[in-house]
Amino acid sequence: MPNVSDKQFGPGIKFEIREVGRVSSVKQFIVLVTDMPSCINGQTVEFERGVKGFVMGFMGDKAQILVLGSSKGIRTGDEVYNRGESFLLPTGEGFLGRVVNSLCEPQDGLGAVKPDEMRYVFQEAPAVLDREQLGQTLETGTLALDAGIPIARGQRQLIIGDRGTGKTTVAVDAILSQKGKDVVCIYCCIGKPYSSLIKLLSLFHEKEAMPYTIVVNAVAATSPGEQFIAPYAASMLGEYFMHQGKDVLVVFDDLTKHAWVYRQISLLLERPPGREAYPGDIFYIHSQLLERAARMTKELKGGSMTFLPIIEILQGDVTGYVPTNLISITDGQVYFSTGLYNKGVKPPIDFGLSVSRIGNKGQWPAMKDVSKMLRLEYLQYQELLQMTQLRSGGISKDSEQRLKRGEALSHLLTQYKHRPISVPEQIFCLIALSNGLLDGLSGEDVRKYRSEIQAFVEAADGPLLEELQKTRKITESSKEKFLKIIRKYFEKKNATN
Repeated sequence: MPNVSDKQFGPGIKFEIREVGRVSSVKQFIVLVTDMPSCINGQTVEFERGVKGFVMGFMGDKAQILVLGSSKGIRTGDEVYNRGESFLLPTGEGFLGRVVNSLCEPQDGLGAVKPDEMRYVFQEAPAVLDREQLGQTLETGTLALDAGIPIARGQRQLIIGDRGTGKTTVAVDAILSQKGKDVVCIYCCIGKPYSSLIKLLSLFHEKEAMPYTIVVNAVAATSPGEQFIAPYAASMLGEYFMHQGKDVLVVFDDLTKHAWVYRQISLLLERPPGREAYPGDIFYIHSQLLERAARMTKELKGGSMTFLPIIEILQGDVTGYVPTNLISITDGQVYFSTGLYNKGVKPPIDFGLSVSRIGNKGQWPAMKDVSKMLRLEYLQYQELLQMTQLRSGGISKDSEQRLKRGEALSHLLTQYKHRPISVPEQIFCLIALSNGLLDGLSGEDVRKYRSEIQAFVEAADGPLLEELQKTRKITESSKEKFLKIIRKYFEKKNATN
């Protein structure tokens, strides 16, 4: 409330200008308000008992207000205050390591957060001339992604699959993999059980990921209004750091629940339902959100914001209304197959349906060199394995060798959850694979090699490893040196056994 001139009103006198409306009716979490002719779409209002609301539209002379909190105490005839405020929320460095709700209010019992500034929740996406071409990889710690479906910083990569196939695990591993890489991570939990969020917070604390992570809490127990606002609030928090020149990773878990909530809101607003009862502008609200991912130009400090939206489908059906919308908005998708999951492949990423349209531009040149045939070899192995299972006769030596190589690759792509793998480790694994050093090894031996090889290489030739990490390139001579060290590793292991 602004101070007014002492000459006019006397010392210390404050005043505020507000419009007072009254609640006409309450429809669950949508409230109709009369006598507020000055309010406009997108403004925030306050109810008599202190709960905030968001103007979603109009019905004749009545404003339609989405309640951002519990609507239990709101009654017909209650006063509603409009101060002409746009939807602004606090943001800043102080939010790192904190759990907040959709209104950026602390939820972790650690006290208030001192904001650096207030930002609009519904921002316009960066203009084309403000964006820079993507050219730096986001290391996810998952070999199948970093080698076969690389993600660039500033990209929007959809994670799609049936329930219980490990989508959240891969996204969370990407957050854990950013430790020590100066990347700000934001995990936005939408409509999930509270118990899932507690487990996740425990994991973040255990893996020391909280100092660079913000958790936005909009679990299933929160109001639909808060669940609807949550991804926009998470983007707003990320934009602050992006405009400071930092790299940001935002995980939306998941947008299926967000679409369900928006469908509920729209039906209560009496907007006409369309395909699958979703409103016609469901595409717009998700594109408005996901277009905010970008890499900014150097003149605008060169920060980036990468989005990993998660969406759940039923029985592998990617043709649903919301999945097809999001596939068309994003820069690629990682498809999780229930069939592969049931066969024990974890993460069950289907290379045939997964694609990253721009991520390979930011991939390490060394990784690009050693992984160029990875997808093709794995798909050929899956096809050959299916054929041999149907055959009753023997197979050729060439097919037998390809099966051994494919089995080793399958073991290599199988990862324990919440154990990210560094890119150098992945490169050493693929060098060993391409030279047949992993053929015939058990899954346990392959995973043991994967966990030990980087330390072995560092002990054998530290400067060579430092050069790889610095330049991110690999020459034929350095590849031969790495191969020589890897052979020594296996010779030492064989001698020990």
